[in-house]
Amino acid sequence: MKTIKILSICLLAIFVSCKEEKPDQTINENPDVTTFYLIRHAEKDRTYPDDADPELNQKGLGRAMHWAEILDEVDLDAIYSTDYNRTSMTAAPTSVKKNIDVQYYEPRDIDIEQFKKDNLNKKVLVVGHSNTIPDFVNQLIGEDKYPYIDDSENGTLFIVQLVGSTATSTKLVFNCNCPD
Repeated sequence: MKTIKILSICLLAIFVSCKEEKPDQTINENPDVTTFYLIRHAEKDRTYPDDADPELNQKGLGRAMHWAEILDEVDLDAIYSTDYNRTSMTAAPTSVKKNIDVQYYEPRDIDIEQFKKDNLNKKVLVVGHSNTIPDFVNQLIGEDKYPYIDDSENGTLFIVQLVGSTATSTKLVFNCNCPD
């Protein structure tokens, strides 16, 4: 009987010492995540070399549709594009598919900190140019990591994630077997 009492007291002591502690409420277990998908416009019509604002060629139209398929599983919150035919036309299939209006931006005038604040905790597509998209990525991540995209490359996708004050980036290249 004495053994059972001692055993009961020991078990009670173990039970009390193993009580569940509440997690520290000051630690955020699910930090804020903002994700940017940045692409260069699809293939432009080069029929008239002096045209500063060409539309997409046939292959470019196919690639724009391809981007919409690639981004189909992403729950985008916003789409930004420069105000040029080739970038607007690249953004259009994704815009229509997601039912999101395209917002226009001027790369030279972008306040990157305000842009990050305006899109906090969102998933955002940004469409730009061979020189503006790498620069945009570099500003988002706070380092000079990516050079301009070659003029013949239209399948580059940058993914930038901001988690709190930490930025990560990935560069992917998608081939498009779109007809010319």
